[in-house]
Amino acid sequence: MNKLIECKPKNSIKLLINTNSSTVTKQNHTLLIVSLFFMRMALVAWIAAFAASAVSAPVSGPVKWHPGHYYDLMGSKNNSKYMAQVYKELKNTPALRGVQIRYTWAELETSYGVYNFTSIDKNLAELATQNKRLIILLQIKAFDPNMASVPEYLKAGIYDEGIFSFNNGGSTIIKGHNIKLWNSNVRDRLVALVSALGTRFNSHPYFEGIGLTETSMGVPIKTLSSTQEDDFYSNLSLVNKKMREFFPNTMTFQFTNYPRSFLKSFIENLSAIGTGLGGPDTFIEDPGLNHPGDKHSPSGVYSYYPKLSGIIPLTPSVMQSNYANTRWDKTGREPTVLELLTFARDKLKANYIFWTRAPGYYPKVLLMLNESNQTRDPVGGLDPNCPKVYNSCID
Repeated sequence: MNKLIECKPKNSIKLLINTNSSTVTKQNHTLLIVSLFFMRMALVAWIAAFAASAVSAPVSGPVKWHPGHYYDLMGSKNNSKYMAQVYKELKNTPALRGVQIRYTWAELETSYGVYNFTSIDKNLAELATQNKRLIILLQIKAFDPNMASVPEYLKAGIYDEGIFSFNNGGSTIIKGHNIKLWNSNVRDRLVALVSALGTRFNSHPYFEGIGLTETSMGVPIKTLSSTQEDDFYSNLSLVNKKMREFFPNTMTFQFTNYPRSFLKSFIENLSAIGTGLGGPDTFIEDPGLNHPGDKHSPSGVYSYYPKLSGIIPLTPSVMQSNYANTRWDKTGREPTVLELLTFARDKLKANYIFWTRAPGYYPKVLLMLNESNQTRDPVGGLDPNCPKVYNSCID
């Protein structure tokens, strides 16, 4: 650009009246180049501005929005006797607005491109008769090494056998399996599943939400490269983006906990595309999750919740281990269910809380949820406001 300016003739008036056609042609050519250059720069700037606004734009269309308290089931969703008891408890507990149920990839895609949503259909129909809602969690990380978490075809070579084994660190004992999401073929098949689910359930009035299991990989038995780790989280962000596209009228969320080093950029991506921030655990005194962040160590995930209150959905869970101890390493104490509620409601600013129906604990949860503080409004005392990332919400 500077060279073009420096080459511009100093006496522009003379050039304008010069009758020499060669000189005029050269000047016009120079002016054309300069004009095209600035037009190109303006176009590039416009495209960049448009792209930036598109990434951070609110989710289009109204979104089903029924925040509040939900059961998270531990027993078999296909066991009629178990589900009958669950439905009875839902009926007797108005503050419970519905159920979160986990579904593995393997049970939803029985073979390549062949989907079986019978279980979802059944549970959804039964819940609808009670005016209760269904939220599903796609369980792509299995904590049982014997669980068939992915379709059999995913174990082929182009998918790099689909899954990797992990432990909890300091041991060679396999604790479970996670998907090799750094493999683009695995990513694309997961996107295809999400697409099929969106086509089937996005418009159902009682299908409230869909989310993905925790971001923590576990400790891989076989060490991963930095490229594999980066691609894993990049593809996880992409799957969330696609999930928002395929569920434009449904709340979507990502359970997020570790690693802390990537949280800032990852959560910024979630916020930009309108995906909710959720958590697999509510450990009210855990130092890693509660870490405020300093120059030596990144912030824990809990520090992000208050900053995003009112912007995106916030969906923490209370798991069985959270009832038993305030810390992941079990060095804390046993909290009360009221303490867990207070933490998730007041510190995490929850819109939704998923209460695990854990033996020995769920009767206490039901007792608490039937108190006046939780029954005086439909959301059970949680934040009812429609997130800013949504253009509008449907109640």
